[in-house]
Amino acid sequence: MQETWTLDFPKTDALADQLIQTLQNAQKELGIFLSYYYKKEGAVTENVRLKGTPEFGDKFQGNLTLDFDLVHFNACLAIHEQKREEMKLTFEIDQSDEKLKLVGPYWPERGMDEI
Repeated sequence: MQETWTLDFPKTDALADQLIQTLQNAQKELGIFLSYYYKKEGAVTENVRLKGTPEFGDKFQGNLTLDFDLVHFNACLAIHEQKREEMKLTFEIDQSDEKLKLVGPYWPERGMDEI
């Protein structure tokens, strides 16, 4: 499984500053995006923030790290656990379409067990 997410990204000359601003403004959307990785655990992500600064590989792409609260909640079992996690993502900025594409890590899915 590898998830992607696309955000609006206005044209600008200050790409790093605009990238940081876009990530701050899309905190809830990023929480949804990251939650896809933890849905089998029954967890959601909240309070997503950029950790450090983005690392540009070239002018329009690079890597970044997001940190977030990973929350496991089940009212029936009286579970409410929360811990801080982080995830490395790659990003691609498309100036012509004014989009920012985020690509999460590849997590192989477990196949069927043999009997």
